[in-house]
Amino acid sequence: MPRDVLDIPVPEWRQVDDVALYGDSVAAFVEKECAPHQDRWEKQGEVDRMLWNKAGEAGLLVPACPEEYGGAGGDFRHDVAFIEEVHGRGVDAWGASLHNAIVAPYIWAYATEEQKQRWLPKLVSGEYVGAIAMTEPSGGSDLQSMKTTALKDGNGYRVNGAKTFITNGGQANFIIVAAKTDPSEGAKGVSLVVLETDGLDGFRRGTPLDKVGLKGQDTSELFFDDVHIPAENLLGTEEGKGFYQLMEKLPQERLEIAVQGIAMIERALKETIAYVKERKAFGKPVMAFQNTQFKLAECKTEATVARVFVDRCVELLVEGKLDAATASMAKYWVTDLQNKIVDECVQLHGGYGYMNEYPIARMWRDARVQRIYGGTNEIMKLLISRTL
Repeated sequence: MPRDVLDIPVPEWRQVDDVALYGDSVAAFVEKECAPHQDRWEKQGEVDRMLWNKAGEAGLLVPACPEEYGGAGGDFRHDVAFIEEVHGRGVDAWGASLHNAIVAPYIWAYATEEQKQRWLPKLVSGEYVGAIAMTEPSGGSDLQSMKTTALKDGNGYRVNGAKTFITNGGQANFIIVAAKTDPSEGAKGVSLVVLETDGLDGFRRGTPLDKVGLKGQDTSELFFDDVHIPAENLLGTEEGKGFYQLMEKLPQERLEIAVQGIAMIERALKETIAYVKERKAFGKPVMAFQNTQFKLAECKTEATVARVFVDRCVELLVEGKLDAATASMAKYWVTDLQNKIVDECVQLHGGYGYMNEYPIARMWRDARVQRIYGGTNEIMKLLISRTL
């Protein structure tokens, strides 16, 4: 598995038979169905839509979904195995980790029984590609000030507004939208509604956003122009619960980002160690220089600390004990470290580190957004400070 660059024991939960076997299946899938196509996906701005269906057929999507809704009945440990094998192998453009570990859990946590039976099997099969739409063009982390509305209209709701920076936004046909069902109530007026977008009048996507990195990820703006959805597409049974639902699930999203971060850190170190052992300067391997040894020693030490912390956070989440502040610590600290270590690895590659043909260059571009999405790292520090 990708984490083998660090000399620390693999935690027991990662070695449990069903978790380990699932991770092996994901690894084999990535090598066959993803690795050969990465450059093409970068150029076309999205992964192949069929990839989702293939992953569903292989039983790899939404592993934590309860068995009665078509899932494998796993838990967040399986999501971590998926993230490690996908992101640890450099497939950062595929938004399946969000689909699995962020979008789907809202359904089994808050949906009615009828909604679970209607939606979860399609998320498991890949018929539905999931996204969650919180951020708006006029505001990012300040969710309480959102302007998108979902107002009662007869036997349903009319959704109006816009969202931006939406992962999977170009392909998603199952979108959880945060909207004001009562604009006069602030946070208490926020609800989550679900848009099943195939053939949905008034729903449109903007052109794919031209990003610095994650070029193969179909990040888009979404527009809702008087979109009518049935009343049963309110997530759950009560209006005004959306903000609290978001707050309850954000710790898992933030830990998911930290897991992606440590997976890339380990890949960056593995690639760089191999490079400096082979590349020669002044007649000897770059690894023979003391500066190289010291830099990599620092990186490995910090990566080891991050890995141990992330593994412990996973244990806490599975036990239902991960609090928002600790999740925020993991998100901000690991992603800050991710950017620092990847940048050091670029430097150790010299001029080749700036060439897109080298994996480290793509990692450098793709890593930067980790400090922004899921709540900026400044917001993470604000949340942590409230516990002081």
